[in-house]
Amino acid sequence: MCAFTGLIALSLMAIATQGSAEPKAAPGYEVEIVRRPGAIFAGLARDGDALLVTDLADGRLYRRSPDGRFTAFGPVLPHGTDVMGDPTGPYRVERHGNDYLVAQGWKPADHDEDSNDHAMLEVDEGAVTRVVSNDFWNPYDFALSGDTLYVVDAARNSVERLLADGSGRTQLFAFARLSTSGQALTALSPTEFGDKQKYDFDAVPTGIAVHGGRLYVSLFGGFPFVAGSGRIVSLPQAGQTSSARIEAVGLNAPVDVVFDAKGEMLVLEHGTFDQSDGWASGSGRLLGLDLVSGKRQVLLDGLTRPVDVLPFDNGAIVVSQLDGKLVFLKQAGPAQPHP
Repeated sequence: MCAFTGLIALSLMAIATQGSAEPKAAPGYEVEIVRRPGAIFAGLARDGDALLVTDLADGRLYRRSPDGRFTAFGPVLPHGTDVMGDPTGPYRVERHGNDYLVAQGWKPADHDEDSNDHAMLEVDEGAVTRVVSNDFWNPYDFALSGDTLYVVDAARNSVERLLADGSGRTQLFAFARLSTSGQALTALSPTEFGDKQKYDFDAVPTGIAVHGGRLYVSLFGGFPFVAGSGRIVSLPQAGQTSSARIEAVGLNAPVDVVFDAKGEMLVLEHGTFDQSDGWASGSGRLLGLDLVSGKRQVLLDGLTRPVDVLPFDNGAIVVSQLDGKLVFLKQAGPAQPHP
């Protein structure tokens, strides 16, 4: 488990220290950036006309109103740095009836073990009302379909299914390790890897979406995060593993996958990695993928450490970054309202 811990911490949560590039939109689109100094933004969700945002810096959930104000709500959830020195806390949030479901990350290194750690939680406006399940290693993202939760455990390399009341837990799918050629790795370390050998690495599922009766999962790919080794896979919600299929390959650390109102797949690439310098500033991208034609379009380029993407019904999109930025993308033209 320690190897998994190091993998996820290094791959997802270390914050870039070099100067950040500014995001660039595809032709016909415009970018608006909202900055909140000191924040470590992670999860995004809709709540009526407001935007829900999780902040790993203080373990809080925030509601951003259409006038741009951030208001904290709910409990202060476990947060701090993990054993690798990287931030942990509430990764994702989603409205569920009158309450909210939260995917809560690793135990902070300087805290005693808490029942709210590495767990799916239900919270209200002021407190944790119920631990749905804390039998996870690293529940990084989840999708809600009716009263059924589909959770990707990034450390177990699995998709878990359970009801929102915590019952009926089952592992739907466990991802095998991926492989790459030594030739692809020699650029990272010519002395460490042989160009005629194959090397395996963990799949690391990080994003999940429900669409058309299937679960779509982004496989980030483990260390050393070879460019182009990430992929999107899908499997039926019913869990027949024999019907799993690969939907997209050649991706750079895809950290999230969602579908917009028109049914187009949006894939968020975390970026490219160098063993000496870490994650390259400005190497993250937001891609639009047509599942029928296979056509890809770069909608946003120049992102730095993006972790979540959320589309709105009016065509606007928002991306969260670990540096406390929300990047809004909209079609050029008259102003479009967004939270």
